[in-house]
Amino acid sequence: MDTATHTSKRAKAMFQSKKLPGVSRSLRLQALYTYITNKRLLMPLFITLLLIYDSTRAVTLSVLADAYFQVAAFVYASLALYYIATLRVSSEAIGNYMKAHPVHEVGISALLGALPGCGGAIIVVTQYTRGITSFGAVVAVLTSTMGDAAFLLLAQAPLDAVTVMAVSVTAGAATGLMVNKFHNYQAPESVIDNPDSQNRDKSIAVGRGAISLSKAFWIIVSLPSLAIALAMAFQMPVHTYLSIEESTLTLIGAVLCISSLVLWSLCGSGNGYASITKEDFIPPPPKWQEKAALDTQFVLTWVVLAFLVFELSVVWFGLDITSALQSVGPGLVALAIIIGFLPGCGPQILITTLYLNGAVPFSAQLGNAISNDGDALFPAIALSPKAAIIATVYSAIPAFIIGYGYWYLFE
Repeated sequence: MDTATHTSKRAKAMFQSKKLPGVSRSLRLQALYTYITNKRLLMPLFITLLLIYDSTRAVTLSVLADAYFQVAAFVYASLALYYIATLRVSSEAIGNYMKAHPVHEVGISALLGALPGCGGAIIVVTQYTRGITSFGAVVAVLTSTMGDAAFLLLAQAPLDAVTVMAVSVTAGAATGLMVNKFHNYQAPESVIDNPDSQNRDKSIAVGRGAISLSKAFWIIVSLPSLAIALAMAFQMPVHTYLSIEESTLTLIGAVLCISSLVLWSLCGSGNGYASITKEDFIPPPPKWQEKAALDTQFVLTWVVLAFLVFELSVVWFGLDITSALQSVGPGLVALAIIIGFLPGCGPQILITTLYLNGAVPFSAQLGNAISNDGDALFPAIALSPKAAIIATVYSAIPAFIIGYGYWYLFE
């Protein structure tokens, strides 16, 4: 009996061992297909093509170096400090507090939305779909949130960022209170009874290897990059201190930037709009090193895109983007607000980059900050599409009022 059992187990093991190579092949083919269809890879491929041609090589190297030293180094530092301080806060604890204090939920939601990134807004939206918070709280948080664009604005123009956040919180709280008074829309029961729905794109398969590599990359380069960036910000001759040519320093920044772009490309499947325009999902509990690295790469990618639009429009078409946009006049505010309706933080980072480069006025930045819902709009659309549409319409009202009010009063 024992011999028979042993023979049976051995036969089973042999059968399974014969199947393993087939499974491995299948996984390899699946991984290969994922990389081939990854639209994120178009970004580093496009950069490579620009570097090959003599007519665009110099301007591309300059754009990459500037984006890395002027933006990424500061964004990673601010993200690291922010996530160290906030990642230990439980979303369940926040939800329970809001449930216990319904009178204050709209104001709390507006403050959560003002926090840089999309975490606070996603918490409120998720709690709403569970029937815990009111619809006014959703409108308040979507109105006040600026998403990942807030990190960019904080790193480059902190006083402007504080002003935008203060205005957004005030507008969000006021709008949320008005909505609760006249139209406290309740999500359908079928949605509320689905608490396990997650605020993520189900099609995204983030590679653990790429995340680990991203974390290691930024831990290694963050402090030297920040030191160089600070010295450059104070107009110090960094290349002289390092005993290298200025062109060599530009090349170093460009290489580090390209490395970050490639890592961003490998951290997601890139198989849809959401994968390109929103933060990468990290299985909880997230670590601050991973979260800071992935979000920095995401912000940097969209900043590089904005910089390239600026520079290549001159190289290829002789077009001055700043003059072209400013010639639109008051319509530029409406354009920025409409772009704010797009889900995800990518398009909003584009608008903020244009503002920081003087291409759009502060009124357009204000309107976009109020109208944009960041990544929180993805779970809202997935869990309650009607509520998401109504909330977006309500957030557009203060965006137009404040954006155009500032335009006509101060610009």
